[in-house]
Amino acid sequence: MGKPDPVERALERIGELRHAPLTDQTISEIRHSLHNRSNLVIAKAAKVAGELQARVVVADLVTSFHKLMADPARLDKRCAALTEIVAALYAMDSDDPHPYLDGLRHIQMEGSFGPPVDSAAKLRGLCAQGLLRTRYPNAMDEVVRLLADREPEARAGAVRALATNGGEAGILLLKLKVLTGDPEPEVLAECFAGLLAAAPERLTSFVGEYVDSADEAVAEAAILALGESKDERAFEILKDKWQRTVHGRLRQVLLVAMACSRLEPAITFLIAITGEASPQTAAQAIEALATFRSSERLRSSLQKVVRERNECVVTESFARHFGE
Repeated sequence: MGKPDPVERALERIGELRHAPLTDQTISEIRHSLHNRSNLVIAKAAKVAGELQARVVVADLVTSFHKLMADPARLDKRCAALTEIVAALYAMDSDDPHPYLDGLRHIQMEGSFGPPVDSAAKLRGLCAQGLLRTRYPNAMDEVVRLLADREPEARAGAVRALATNGGEAGILLLKLKVLTGDPEPEVLAECFAGLLAAAPERLTSFVGEYVDSADEAVAEAAILALGESKDERAFEILKDKWQRTVHGRLRQVLLVAMACSRLEPAITFLIAITGEASPQTAAQAIEALATFRSSERLRSSLQKVVRERNECVVTESFARHFGE
């Protein structure tokens, strides 16, 4: 029988600390793990520190970060530890800009099955979010560069940072990003969500313009963002788009978005679709409403409509998604 792997043992022990009270012993073990030779152990210790809000180890997190940054390609494969350290610093409202600045500029190309990949993209995005919460005077100058980063994950992180902590300037930058476009719909989806969260009264109609985008992926992103905004003005835009959309995948996306809004008028509209639309569309509306399966009132209303229709496709969809 071989010796137990020390890294595996350390990881297992840190996992146990996640459910432990934040005592001096717990802090001591986390602190010790943050200086481990294994980047995986450091990563897990940082994650647990953030979850437990162990602010007394912030200095240790920063020290560990700078040690790894001395030779990150060798000391921290896949940026596992650096990324978790920054996530923990952000979770604990660390206002030291230096780790965020270093991480924001870090690129780490590593081998893969295909061309080399940049494993620091997520790190840069997280650092953008952290930096804008500090008092660093040139934070916006640093973060705005990330909107043109070659990695979508980094651009999306910059968008989240500007939406959350960028103020009025951040809103204008996100609006400009939407107007100029991005090759990745996921980045525009973050822009739509950020704009709707930051200033829904001003920007719901702006986002609504993109439900008719010629690029279906962009239209889909706008539709879902409007649904998730849970705003009645957004629902009216979705309802109008539904009435103008005869066929295609966007109809199903619209059903999902309206259900995501969780608004009473939207739920009523979806139940009406179940009763009036084609059997296939009614089945899709039932699927969209499945998120409310625990609501006895909705189940009862929907069941009445399904029984009145008495059509196989509709009945089967209700049985599949509502358990009858």
